This record gives sequence, structure tokens and C-alpha cells, in this order.
Amino acid sequence: MKRIIQIKVCGLTEVKTAAACAALKIEAVGLVFYPKSPRYVSDAQAKEIAAVVNGRAAVIGVFVDEPADVILKKAERCGLTGVQLHGRETPAEVTQLKNTGLTVIKALFQKREPSFKSTSRYGPSAFLLECGRGRLPGGTARTWDWADAQAIVANAPVILAGGLSPENVGQAVRLGRPHAVDVSSGVEASPGKKDLAKIEAFVTAVAGIVPTDGDEKARRIFQ
Repeated sequence: MKRIIQIKVCGLTEVKTAAACAALKIEAVGLVFYPKSPRYVSDAQAKEIAAVVNGRAAVIGVFVDEPADVILKKAERCGLTGVQLHGRETPAEVTQLKNTGLTVIKALFQKREPSFKSTSRYGPSAFLLECGRGRLPGGTARTWDWADAQAIVANAPVILAGGLSPENVGQAVRLGRPHAVDVSSGVEASPGKKDLAKIEAFVTAVAGIVPTDGDEKARRIFQ
């Protein structure tokens, strides 16, 4: 039986971690193409990871304010199946990328722009919601009031992110009721280095979440 809540493990840098995620039937892995991030990967690393996943999970490239044509070239070169836009990308850029057949995830933030109030401007495959505090665009381990996600979940597919861990993901899902969850720092031994035991614990925690009314029919973001 499929998990009710889908999982994306973001910030992978190692092939062995990607292989483990695929073996655990995690629905998506995230590769960060933002040079200032400690989780940044080169094109060569990304291609290796995409190759080992080999269709068993979605491969999502994370970009911050990159032009759409640059993103498309990177997606083709590295074998990405989708992109996550984590900056101030325009609605037109979201549409342009989505029209190519890629899964397009647009990040919105509780504490900065583009904010949760921006949902009507965009038409992505899904929104990723997180806090938006800290120096880097993501992977800051900062928790927030996950219940604020519910207003958006009613109208669009939502991935909940920000400070998630094996210990708190059950509470986060109960409060936010998302379609999927995104974890990075919460399953790391150090920035950019995932801890396989923590990933397994996270998957176990998500699998143990009991659906509330209607959640079993939630739209799946990663097919």
C-alpha cells in the first residue's frame, strides 16, 4: 500500500544516498543547484544521481532565480524530471517551465516574499511551503506554524517543508495536512551529508501517519 503522504528528500549529494532513497520507495529526491548552498551539486553529480535513481523516483532540481532557459538546459543535461523554484521567479516563468512537461514546484514563504498570499498568481504543479527565515533559501532547520498551510491545501497540491524531522513530521502533517513532505537538514549527519538511519526513521514515521477524513484521496504530486 502506498503511503498517504508522499516524501521528497532534498539536498542529496551522494549516489549511495540516492540509491537508498529509491530502495525505500521515496517518491522524490532533490538536487540543489544554488552555488551558495552546502548541498550544491555539479552537473556531473546530478547526472550520476539521476542515473542510479533510474525512474524509481522523481528527480527535482532546486533553483534560485535562474532564467527559465538556463533551467531547461540543466534539466535536459542532468536528467531532471522536475524543478523547484526557490526564489522570486515570475508566474510567466512557472508557466513556461510547466508547459515543457516538467513537474514545477514553486516555493512560498511564511516570513518573506513570495508569501503564502501569492498562491493565486501562480499555477505550478505544487507549492512548497516553508518559513523563509535564515540566510539561505532552504535547509535551515527552522520550524514554523505548520497549521498555516491548511488554507492553501484546500485549493492546491502542497509540499510541507521547514524543520521537519522523524520526531516531528507526524505533528507537522496533522497540523498542515499536506499532500507531501520535504526533508533535508532533519535527516543529515552534517550539511550535505545524509544519515541513512535518519532517512529510514523519517520514512517509518510518515508511513505511520493515520489519515484524517478525505486525506486518503489526496492528489499525488509525484506519480
